[in-house]
Amino acid sequence: MKKSFTTENWSYPPYNKESFQHVRTLFSTVKLTSEKENSNAFDYKEKEIANLRYQIKYPGFDSEPTVQDMLDKTHTDAFLVMKDGLILYEKYSNGMNQESIHLMNSVSKSFLGILIGVLIDEGLIDTQKLITEYLPDFEDTGFSGTTVQQALNMTGSVKYKEDYLEKETDFWKESSVVGWRPALVNETTPKTLYEYAKTLKETEQVNGSSFHYRTVYTNILGMVAEKAANKNLTVLLQEKLWQKIRPEQNAYIVCDQDNFPYMGAGMSASARDLARFGEMIVNKGIYKNERVVSEDWIMKTLAGSCESRKHFEVTEYVHMIPKGHYMNQFWASSDSKILVCLGIHGQGIYMNMSNKTVAVKFSSQPYPNEGRLFIETFAAFVALSESI
Repeated sequence: MKKSFTTENWSYPPYNKESFQHVRTLFSTVKLTSEKENSNAFDYKEKEIANLRYQIKYPGFDSEPTVQDMLDKTHTDAFLVMKDGLILYEKYSNGMNQESIHLMNSVSKSFLGILIGVLIDEGLIDTQKLITEYLPDFEDTGFSGTTVQQALNMTGSVKYKEDYLEKETDFWKESSVVGWRPALVNETTPKTLYEYAKTLKETEQVNGSSFHYRTVYTNILGMVAEKAANKNLTVLLQEKLWQKIRPEQNAYIVCDQDNFPYMGAGMSASARDLARFGEMIVNKGIYKNERVVSEDWIMKTLAGSCESRKHFEVTEYVHMIPKGHYMNQFWASSDSKILVCLGIHGQGIYMNMSNKTVAVKFSSQPYPNEGRLFIETFAAFVALSESI
């Protein structure tokens, strides 16, 4: 059957229901390879989850929806719940199965955040150093004076607008470099993500003064990782993270003309392999008895800081994750002991650190950023993790 999606319409409804599973057929990608012979099999302990009812503590929502209600309402393509390494529930829709891969959008950022943690553990990156100590070319840009930690926490100074419904927002201009918005490409469009970032000369705030979510910081951190380790970013992701979680499937990351992976939003992988990543996180950096990243990096990310919580309190995100914060490319609630990886159109990994519960969700929601659908999903996960 001829595909209906194109490079022009792929991210819009209804085309995204199909295209999110086939991004690599549209754009250039790099591959993270699975060594299937080393992949561990999951055990099952099936649990009735779909009919579990839960409450949403916000006005205007159904009083006691079921988990199945949430899955239907939030355009779910895949949903997997795991506890202590056992799969309790696994459901695929919209033509997906256990082997299908799906665009993660900004869940990609958290994979990069863990890689940075690994390089810090190895003494190759110092979070208190300036970005320009690793990338001297950025001295005369909006990244000047920003530390690696401020980039990790999205509190740097660079002016960059991320409004997904605005056709010429900076997010879409940056992603046009990897082909995501062909209509924005012209003779002046930078050829690489590195060259795009160098065009950002203006600042919008004092470094460290507030939290403002900007995808460009993730891509900058990928550049820092390459310089610090003197190794290709794809190779770093493969050797220091992907092969360590013993994945079942290959992953694919959209890339620019220099094959630099777009870790801000461009990774696709299977639901089970995201569950492996989540299991490594809830086990405080260990996967199947092998240390991937330090426990210190995981626990610092979960704990946040007084500053990160203060920054979060004055954003619109406070209604999504009460008493939350953003740290090291993860969303978190230290009170609830929850870490979250989030991507637009309804992608997510939810990790309850206190009882080692992991939930993975792929979706093809019509609009990029629907807060109500996230609130429904998050409330369902909290109820699930408390009930099992």
